Amino acid sequence: MARTAVSNRAATRWTVRIIPFFIVAAFVLGTYAVVGRLCVQYLYRQKGKSGLVAALLVLYFLFFILSVATYLRTFLTVQLNPGLVPLLHERDSADEKRRASTSRRGRDPEANPWVPPDSSPDSPGLEAFYSKDVFVCEADGRPKWCSDCRQWKPDRAHHSSELGRCVRKMDHLCPWVGGMVSETSFNFFAQFTMYTTCFCSVCVAVGAYCLKLQNGDGRSTDGWVIAVIVLSALFGFFTFAMALTSLRFIFTNITNIDILRKRQQFYLAVRVPRHSLKPNNFPTIVYPLQPWPPEPPPPANALPDHSLAARDDQAKRVFAILRTEPSQNPWDLGYWRNWKSVMGNSPIEWLLPIKHSPCCNHESMASDYPFGPLLDDLREKHGVPELREDSPGRVEMQQTDPRA
Repeated sequence: MARTAVSNRAATRWTVRIIPFFIVAAFVLGTYAVVGRLCVQYLYRQKGKSGLVAALLVLYFLFFILSVATYLRTFLTVQLNPGLVPLLHERDSADEKRRASTSRRGRDPEANPWVPPDSSPDSPGLEAFYSKDVFVCEADGRPKWCSDCRQWKPDRAHHSSELGRCVRKMDHLCPWVGGMVSETSFNFFAQFTMYTTCFCSVCVAVGAYCLKLQNGDGRSTDGWVIAVIVLSALFGFFTFAMALTSLRFIFTNITNIDILRKRQQFYLAVRVPRHSLKPNNFPTIVYPLQPWPPEPPPPANALPDHSLAARDDQAKRVFAILRTEPSQNPWDLGYWRNWKSVMGNSPIEWLLPIKHSPCCNHESMASDYPFGPLLDDLREKHGVPELREDSPGRVEMQQTDPRA
């Protein structure tokens, strides 16, 4: 079993490295067959259809350039910026050996943790979570933990056994583009599949038209015509299916990982007022976490430092722990906002591989990714107060009595 797991991973890596060369060869061979053999030699020189050939060449090279451009953009992004979550500390040699041993045994490093979550209140990276107003957590209110990377996982990040790192909004390992498709490359990947579908459609149309003319002339069918039709149709159907799948993922704001874990439930840590009444219908957690065991109390004759106590109280953040139902997607913003979060805000971004998706920007202090109406529904269901601005420079939450 272990050898099978290792051999499968090795085969996947070699496939990912080799297939891009076949993609390049297919574009080169397709250009020779469609442009050189069918359009120029047959339709133009033998049939004299100069106007039709000009129109076909315009369509061919339009989608050829767009397909190649989006493919190169996807390939380079996958290689140079696959959306890895930065490591907060370097792994030592013992960690690498242990991780390799876990991988050789064919086990999922997240399902079989060999490093427990960091229990320190000052755990590196923890503040980045409770500085936001909402984040994905476990049932106890702590962020999700990656035992392989030995750090907290951001929202929608998953560990890739192939890359050995956590990847933000990981979708799938694609051999066609040479690596992992994630939030940094998914919009380019979607453009590539759509334009390649159009490109293959033009090739099939040229081949079918030439086949019709040759049959009408009573001459034997050119082998290049059959090759163009068959190969373009096969690759076109494949890319068409990928394009439809990509569009589905874009409009519903999901990934392949979400499909594989369709019945999963999410726990959300939602910020509530520090001094609100103690809730009865949802658990809470207070950040920064308190040390364990608790620090000893100060001596009885020591003077209390009220300014320090007030400062510590101001730094506290209380979060309600809310749970979604199975199959609910808290990041579903609606079709239009989902589209813009992945493909961009302007038609130029939708059509050309220019910018990364807006969802790659995680600078918001509200959350890593915008949450949809489901978050408001959960707030209303459990009586969690809404955020409001009490004073300039200070964001707090409107206090309501959850027992009302």
